[in-house]
Amino acid sequence: MKHAGGFSDPPKRASEIFPKLPPAHPHGSAVREPARASAPDLSSITQLKHVRFVTTGFADMHEHGDLVPSFLRARKACFIDGLGWDLPCTDGMEFDQYDTPQCRWVIMHEYGEVLGGLRLMPTTSCCGIYSYMLRDAQRGLLDKIPRDVLFAEAPVSPTVWEGTRLFIVDSAGSKRRHALQLALFEHMLRSAANLGAQHVLGFVPEAWSRWTKRLGLDGTPVGPKVTIEGEVSQAAVMRVATALSRFAKVA
Repeated sequence: MKHAGGFSDPPKRASEIFPKLPPAHPHGSAVREPARASAPDLSSITQLKHVRFVTTGFADMHEHGDLVPSFLRARKACFIDGLGWDLPCTDGMEFDQYDTPQCRWVIMHEYGEVLGGLRLMPTTSCCGIYSYMLRDAQRGLLDKIPRDVLFAEAPVSPTVWEGTRLFIVDSAGSKRRHALQLALFEHMLRSAANLGAQHVLGFVPEAWSRWTKRLGLDGTPVGPKVTIEGEVSQAAVMRVATALSRFAKVA
């Protein structure tokens, strides 16, 4: 989860910005509960005194000044400048067909400077021929993601939301990166719960494996491992209530 924000920075591997998923299980096999290590100390989150979170969309983004444009510029800096992804960009802002009034942006900032964030999209979304990323990949609408990305038919339910474009900027600093990761992850889950989500679905490259296992926040694989542009990725789903209860126990 990194981005430096300068055009001169070398492209970074996707494994640097996204959480790692547990090993894939063959289709139809039982998924075992992962072993839990001792709970980490989350007290460092309280040291982020000036970090704030906003979950917003088209209807109320005007209440937050230029935070949304700044968020989209930070995404551009991360995914286009940093990772070299071929994505739409206008006026220094990265966006795609899923940045619609149906989505919600979770933005982490400090004194108005964006530190990271992600996008939440209901699986009931529909805009022209598009719905949400994993379902559209399964329907053959996305060239870079194979159609067999999921073991089963993509869900369409108001209680299942998809999380995409997760990142933290390099300028956030390495010393508090772990605390920022925890805070962003927890806020994503709380925002999803407030939106009525019971599960969050995602497609992420492998990274963060030991970190997520230590928290007991492993996603359950729901698709095969797929190699895209040299990176191994996999679809996974997380039960919101279970993950939030884990945070409550270790906080």
